[in-house]
Amino acid sequence: MIRLLYVLILILIFSCSERGDNTIVKITETIPEPDFTITSDKTHNKFSSIIPYQIKVPDGSVIEAFTLEATGGQFNLNSTMEDAKKVDMDKVHTITGPIYVEGAEVGDVLAVELLDLEPGDWGWTLMEPEFGFLAGEHESAMIKTYKLDKENNLVHFSDNISIPMRPFPGVMGVAPNTEEMLVTFPPRANGGNMDDPNMVKGVTVYFPVFVKGALFSIGDTHAVQGLGEVVGTAVECDMRIRFRLSVLKDKKIEEPQYESKDYYATTGFGTTIDEAAMKATRYMVEHISTNYNMSWEEAYMLCSLIGDLKIAEVVDLPNMLVTMHIPKSVFKKDKKY
Repeated sequence: MIRLLYVLILILIFSCSERGDNTIVKITETIPEPDFTITSDKTHNKFSSIIPYQIKVPDGSVIEAFTLEATGGQFNLNSTMEDAKKVDMDKVHTITGPIYVEGAEVGDVLAVELLDLEPGDWGWTLMEPEFGFLAGEHESAMIKTYKLDKENNLVHFSDNISIPMRPFPGVMGVAPNTEEMLVTFPPRANGGNMDDPNMVKGVTVYFPVFVKGALFSIGDTHAVQGLGEVVGTAVECDMRIRFRLSVLKDKKIEEPQYESKDYYATTGFGTTIDEAAMKATRYMVEHISTNYNMSWEEAYMLCSLIGDLKIAEVVDLPNMLVTMHIPKSVFKKDKKY
């Protein structure tokens, strides 16, 4: 009887995967419904401990946030370089938030699980002479706008170049422990403008908490971007994001870290690539030696064998961001938790 049931199950599986009418059976992904929604009019463009929160949520809440493209709503699909010259910089990098997370205390870690990222209908990329990695080396200025091909998940850069979309938030961060109004452009220990295109759906990003409630904000959303963001902009777009906010009491970090199902990553910011890369490496050595049964020396050696340093962004002066990735597959049962 057991053997007969096994055969029947196999027949059912193969009949579903290879139907005579060539129908493809798809598994529908379930994304949690939001507990709270924060709209794109609930924004700010500085980082400070004195910016009042827009909503207060319990630990573990799923949030739906709507964000604006990087000019804060000043561009549209038909924008030109003349429009770029008129941009009000006080509205640039408007980020949605802050969100107060109940139970978050100084020294904790805030985990932000990216559940879904849905770009708007259009986007733009801008190049100017005094902005970008090659600033001062040219006199060229150009803007490109795109109607995003959401059906095929593509950005059509030109008639013969199409780029798969990998949407992510360029800015994510918690409030720093200062009443000073810090501009959002450079990355810092609180996160901010990290512009790391690996922070996509399915990734959990960890932030050290510097003030009570964490005061988390998100924005500067991109449909796609290369590592480095060398021209200074990505495909900037509006976005609908769903994410879960959780407070971790047993994890300690100095700067943001993140992980997917396949890898763990540390980040380091600095005024030079060398400084940022050294910090990312140091944090990864600490992560491995703390969380696995391994000495500092062995962890350092292991980073040399499996650690991949990546330049996340180089244009948001005065700071740059470098990350180190390690594959989780090399670890088996040595992890302490």
